[in-house]
Amino acid sequence: MNFRAFFTALFVISFSGQLAQADSIKLAVTTSFHNSGLSDVLLPEIKRDLDLDVKLLVVGTGQALRLGKAGDVDAILVHSRGAEEAFLAGGFGTHRREIMFNDFVLIGPSADPAGIASAATAQEALQRISEAQASFVSRGDDSGTHKKEMSLWRDVGDVSRKGWYRAAGAGMGASLNTASGMNAYIMADRASWLKFGNKGDLAMLFSGDPVLFNQYAYLPVNPDLHPHVKEDLALKLEEWLVGARAEKLISEYKVNGEVLFTFNAKR
Repeated sequence: MNFRAFFTALFVISFSGQLAQADSIKLAVTTSFHNSGLSDVLLPEIKRDLDLDVKLLVVGTGQALRLGKAGDVDAILVHSRGAEEAFLAGGFGTHRREIMFNDFVLIGPSADPAGIASAATAQEALQRISEAQASFVSRGDDSGTHKKEMSLWRDVGDVSRKGWYRAAGAGMGASLNTASGMNAYIMADRASWLKFGNKGDLAMLFSGDPVLFNQYAYLPVNPDLHPHVKEDLALKLEEWLVGARAEKLISEYKVNGEVLFTFNAKR
């Protein structure tokens, strides 16, 4: 047996494996980003342009931030600015880069028993749901959508113990399925709603209040806290996400003729 040839081949195989591993990155993303179908559009193009495999961990914003704090991912893409700024203030991320936005909408039974379609503001719409004691499904999962919803309920009152209020403890798609089954009201991001196929008797009833603005941002994990994270690849991915190729793909991505996200990254 030629031991020299054997160990040379073993080294080459091992080194090739290391190179393949170096060309992958772990990115925690929100369920709403994934449910929209946009990730299915972007990831193959990232692979083609950068030869970079992006391994998604699809979770709510709260869990994505916890994964970042623990150094279990290299970067996060989330949508809850207050939580993102707290993440940065704690030294867990290096910076925050805005990528795109859409908006939150209020969904409910097409008959609209609470009459939210004629509300002037999102807060008034929720107040009407509360007064009517109409069934409402919350994600209840510490996601960016859940955080936004709870901030809107705060001015209405504590609804967490009300019989008509149900916390699903699930992602956007599963929560929409629950609302569809119950014929209940729910708050969702526009992209997930447009992509959702099991609408049943539900309809989009309220939108347009500026408070429902929904910004998505990219935050690389701090390598000073977690030296194993792939900072170089995280930055490489970031530059692609704010570039002209990503802008075209994001801006042209539609469902049933409707644009799901608006690109607003600053180069």
